[in-house]
Amino acid sequence: MPSLLLLIDGLGDEPLAYLNDKTPFEAASHPLFDKVGEQCSSSCSVCEDDLVPESAGCIGRLLGLPKEALPRNRAYLEMLARGWDIADDQQVWRCNLVAVDEEGRLAAFNGRGLSTVEMAAAARSCFHLDEAFIFVFLSEYRNLLVVQRQKNGGGPFVPPPHEHVGEKMDELLAPLREGSPALAAFLQKAKERLLPFARGGCHYALYPWGLSVKQSLPSFSSLNEGRRGALVGKAEIVLGLAKAMGMEVREPSTATGDVDTDIFAKARAAADLLASYDVVVAHFNGGDEAAHRLDGRAKAAFISQIDSEFLAYAMTKFRKPFRIVVCGDHVTSSRTGKHGAGPVPVLAGVLNGPPLPAFRLASYRDIRAFLLEEEGKNG
Repeated sequence: MPSLLLLIDGLGDEPLAYLNDKTPFEAASHPLFDKVGEQCSSSCSVCEDDLVPESAGCIGRLLGLPKEALPRNRAYLEMLARGWDIADDQQVWRCNLVAVDEEGRLAAFNGRGLSTVEMAAAARSCFHLDEAFIFVFLSEYRNLLVVQRQKNGGGPFVPPPHEHVGEKMDELLAPLREGSPALAAFLQKAKERLLPFARGGCHYALYPWGLSVKQSLPSFSSLNEGRRGALVGKAEIVLGLAKAMGMEVREPSTATGDVDTDIFAKARAAADLLASYDVVVAHFNGGDEAAHRLDGRAKAAFISQIDSEFLAYAMTKFRKPFRIVVCGDHVTSSRTGKHGAGPVPVLAGVLNGPPLPAFRLASYRDIRAFLLEEEGKNG
């Protein structure tokens, strides 16, 4: 019997007054999730008290990575997601296209006000600004910036932009400017190139953060009793993580990393993989993005869609029994837009087969053990 981990990024949240004091998950309609929950409905913190609440570490933990092997930052994995690599003497920043208001405050972490086509054009305008830097466009507002590795292998800490909207850009990027005058000069050139895209009282800029270096990871199979793993997704971090761990990766061409993703395409891919792999992960990033935009209603609606479109279709297309866990990786508050280490909903059971007696999954270790139970191994 194969296992499906249905991973809804940032699923945890807090009660919101405009949702009748319910969390987005509680406010959503999810009859199929509820059917699973008749067997196991619980909650747990994947982060516990020893991880920063972010996707790379939390998802890596669910995939079996021990703490010492968890990705130290995610930009390198995002490079791998697109089939690129860096040299040992290089390091890479995540680099958001952000909106800045007339007072110099960070107005949006995600290129708000520009269409997807305009964000791509804005990124292209920053190509080849300086031969010392390699600027890489990923998708929408997401970019990478490859730089030479510093002698000490580190670099300044720059706070995540999605957690500091409304604050002064000069103050947020001060450690970077002080630590790397050359990078500060590059960002100024980029700001000038992006001026034609200004509108609505905002101009656009690049925001480097989350510096990382090259890192190898143990394989999913070696960490999970020889099980073969596969992943369906779009967000670069999960694609890169899966590729680094030797998992089969499917990225539907019509999928996105947001609430407008092609849920049916992901369902088709997941159902196909369940026929051949022991553990299949289906990752949905849209709820996290909606929460960062402080839109709890959109997050609730997206959760409802996953239930009615993904799970309903997957159950119909893959007719054999399979184990399933529905959970999140961390909390993303729709009130503050920030990540948190609190508990996330966890639902588990068997679909397309006899239900299991009521049980409880109280930790990420329990989740992994359930997904890897011996009868779950494909022949």
